[in-house]
Amino acid sequence: MSNKKNEKGFTLVLSLVLLLAMSLMGGGLVVIASSDHQSNNSSDQYQQTFYVAEHALLEAEKRLVENMMGPVISASAGRNEDIRGIPTNRENAVSGLDQTTPCYRSFRNLSRDAGFRVYEHIQDVSFYDVIEPILMNATGLGSANDIANEINNLENYHYEFFSINVGSADYKSAGMSLKKGSGTTQRTGSAYRIYGCGIMGNNPRRPEILIPLETIAIISH
Repeated sequence: MSNKKNEKGFTLVLSLVLLLAMSLMGGGLVVIASSDHQSNNSSDQYQQTFYVAEHALLEAEKRLVENMMGPVISASAGRNEDIRGIPTNRENAVSGLDQTTPCYRSFRNLSRDAGFRVYEHIQDVSFYDVIEPILMNATGLGSANDIANEINNLENYHYEFFSINVGSADYKSAGMSLKKGSGTTQRTGSAYRIYGCGIMGNNPRRPEILIPLETIAIISH
């Protein structure tokens, strides 16, 4: 009789131990799943910020080309003014508050003196404003609530860029003519070092994520 009581007591203790172990395992799985979800969200945010930084570089290049090859604009009635030309650095284009931006400080190869010059410095541009026409005209994006959530998410992304004329540079251009056929020609153009940042966060001065990128572009004369 006592053996049966001991067996029942042992079974009860074993059941409690197994229940505790399963509870701990279940809690651990919940913690791991939550951590993986947060990690995936963070990875997506970094990836999106990187794409925004790439867009900043492309936007800076586009503005350089537009300045160099853009149309003649009408300055006043009956008179046209050609403002096209080689984009050059401007005196004190980066000074005071501009030099305190996190994007500017993230590039350690830049000068920090008061006479530092750039062609232009564009700050705090909303990435959502860029893609809003596409988003508003797209179909199949989900419910109105889904679209509203996506808009709220995209409004957290901004970008900043500045470009510097670093002098002339040689490059090879390829072409073809009826007389000579195809070939390459050594030409000289203006070289620009372009810096761009993707910024994620409600406050661009204190971003949650900042990804700086840089490139070099050469514009033919």
